[in-house]
Amino acid sequence: MPLFQLLLVALIQGITEFLPVSSSGHLILLPELTGMSDQGQAIDVAVHVGTLAAVVFYFWGDVREGLAGLPRALTGRRDTPGARLATGLILATIPTVLFGAFLHFTGLSDALRSIAVIGWTMLGFGLVLYVADQWGDTHKSMADWGPRDALIMGMWQMIALIPGTSRSGITITGARQLGYSREEGARVAMLMSIPTIIASGVLLGTEVALDADVSLMRDMALAALLSMISALAALALMMRLLKSVSFTPYVIYRVLLGLLLLAIAYTQ
Repeated sequence: MPLFQLLLVALIQGITEFLPVSSSGHLILLPELTGMSDQGQAIDVAVHVGTLAAVVFYFWGDVREGLAGLPRALTGRRDTPGARLATGLILATIPTVLFGAFLHFTGLSDALRSIAVIGWTMLGFGLVLYVADQWGDTHKSMADWGPRDALIMGMWQMIALIPGTSRSGITITGARQLGYSREEGARVAMLMSIPTIIASGVLLGTEVALDADVSLMRDMALAALLSMISALAALALMMRLLKSVSFTPYVIYRVLLGLLLLAIAYTQ
């Protein structure tokens, strides 16, 4: 793959993965709007590994606590903060894994990769985020995240498998609707991305592992590194801005892009 395209894919994935603007939608749009060749599943896996490393690094304190509580969570105990976090992450991931497997093995995941679909989801779920952010309560924090909220947010996250929805955007929407503050909602949403990215990486990775050659492995390593760096920068910027800025700027971007894509889709 040309270096410029590899750099572009990695930057797009890294910047948009944790912002509520849909990384998958932007990656689909790249070849659709520029005429570039599709980057392929191997590069998709690589850039997801890069963003996974970024969120683990940024939230390492929470990740370490969740890992420590994982053995207790697997035996049904929720008597420590780490065990409660691990239980919540497991429950929140189940709907996404099941729905993702359904879309993948039925071929619907490919059928949904269109400019029209991305346009409607960009527009529609952008407005849903705006409503939840503006009128959502702020009485909950991470300590309140129990099995019920985890399952509800997992159902919201499941919808993100439709291109253009945005995994972070839809889970933050669910968090704000449940009463979490902007910062706490984003924190929960980012932690939920870890098992989800791992699951998608395993699913895609097993399909490309046998076909990877030396050249492809080099491209994957570079893509992972670049996406990690850009994801860390985007994540740090968003979490800092949430102390004083709402999600409205992201909503405006989504609405404008959605309208543009719909215009393109229905005039071609």
